[in-house]
Amino acid sequence: MDYPLQNRKVAFVATDGVERVELEQPRGALYGAGAKSEILSIHPGEIQARQFDLNPAGTFPVDRLLADASVDDYDALVLPGGTMNPDQLRMNNDAVAFVKAFVESGKPIGVICHGPWTLVEADAVRGRRLTSWPSLRTDLRNAGAEVVDEEVVIDGQLTSSRSPADLPAFCAAIIDQFARAPSRVT
Repeated sequence: MDYPLQNRKVAFVATDGVERVELEQPRGALYGAGAKSEILSIHPGEIQARQFDLNPAGTFPVDRLLADASVDDYDALVLPGGTMNPDQLRMNNDAVAFVKAFVESGKPIGVICHGPWTLVEADAVRGRRLTSWPSLRTDLRNAGAEVVDEEVVIDGQLTSSRSPADLPAFCAAIIDQFARAPSRVT
């Protein structure tokens, strides 16, 4: 069996309100490709997941606080959506600083649905081509992004998708993009 992400470590930045399927499916796909992952958040303990933004959908344990995390510890980053999750992250200095540092590192980033809100706050979408949930598209354009309505968009280090309906294509794309990037974590 081929494990293209063996010895790779991926950070999932999320907090309460994360859309369960947008964290769980990419994490499972990356694990199946050999990657290890950690959930980084703005508070310790567990984060509350949601289904369709409204319905409680269980919890995920937090592996590390964003305030204690270093970009150097990870090969790639995933920013799942859910409306509440990125709305809280973009208001948190530690989350924005971590995402900004990750962008500056040049390492690959996968982002889906409402996840780009944190990239907007980190001033990381100007001149970039990406997609998102429809309600974010004006925010992305106002922040200088070229917004398209496609299942998956790859622009340099950024791989973006629109919604949970795009998860099969998103998961395949991030595995491919993360495998192409050099492993920098020792």
